[in-house]
Amino acid sequence: MPPKSPHKQRPSVGDVATLAGVSLGTVSNVLNHPDKVAASTRDRVERAMTMLGYVPNTVARSLQSGTTQSVGLIVSDLSNSLFVDIARGAESGVEQGGLTLMIANSDARVERESAYLRMFAQARVTGVLMTLNDAAHFAAVARAAPPGVPLVLLNFGAPVSQFCSVDVDNALGGYVATRHLIESGCRRLVFVGGPHELQPVVDRGKGFQRAIAEQPGVSGEVVTPDWINRADGWTTGVELATRVARGEIDGIFAASDLLAAGIVQALSAASIRIPDDVAIVGYDNNQAAWDSPVPITTVAQPGEEVGRLGAMLLQDEARGDGPEHTHSAILLPPQLVVRGTTRPTTAGR
Repeated sequence: MPPKSPHKQRPSVGDVATLAGVSLGTVSNVLNHPDKVAASTRDRVERAMTMLGYVPNTVARSLQSGTTQSVGLIVSDLSNSLFVDIARGAESGVEQGGLTLMIANSDARVERESAYLRMFAQARVTGVLMTLNDAAHFAAVARAAPPGVPLVLLNFGAPVSQFCSVDVDNALGGYVATRHLIESGCRRLVFVGGPHELQPVVDRGKGFQRAIAEQPGVSGEVVTPDWINRADGWTTGVELATRVARGEIDGIFAASDLLAAGIVQALSAASIRIPDDVAIVGYDNNQAAWDSPVPITTVAQPGEEVGRLGAMLLQDEARGDGPEHTHSAILLPPQLVVRGTTRPTTAGR
């Protein structure tokens, strides 16, 4: 005879039912629909589970119910503290609904986004939250989105005919940043932002142009680096240093804090005084802004609120009326955070 396994057999639902003196259906209701079971019976079943050390088989239960008690989150870049904030808010939101959060980092690669969508669908998650940056990725996601799995888009304004979404008003943020530079006395401004396929950057540029157009005697131009990282900011800062030194530029609005940090480093290395010679505003309020040798004035995005509200919309959709569900698009306002790279405004003088 083969030797007996040294491991004890895992207790079953039948063992729980026998010890509690109830039917298998009653145990199932305690696990899945406790509100349908009388309190005294529920207590008896739960005590039996504790005595036996019974652990529900969540995989089997998910196969029966069609979903797990988990939500998937696909973020574009976990090295960016904005997306960390979004993840933190999403986790808080799903926990309020008794769910857990599973996080995947796509590095803004379409093929990884599509693969993670398939993976989460196969895992039978309650739904998926996903951050996006541009229309091309949105088009790919719309094609790859698994039917029957609620999908809420974050950091991107999706058409309500297709998805729920939570976004930040980047055009307003660009306007607020540029108005701050103008009100602090800047008259020759540059917007540093690119590439053009990044919709948040495009929208921030629109806000910049609107503020310039409203103010007589203020000029504005656009510089488009290859990307929005610190190295791109350094290269741009080196290119602009001579013009700043000649007084041709006295205000810079950078489309990201990483860009702004690189510009600050390059201009400081060229002995340009910030904010005396040139004022600088970034965008995002991430670590690059508050850890800079000169703390950077920036526009803060409510990342945690984006994630939390996205989680709420997802749970509403999962509980909703299926094809009859009405999608929502939430647009949140950003907020200016003044630090050391800008001068006091005229209102504060």
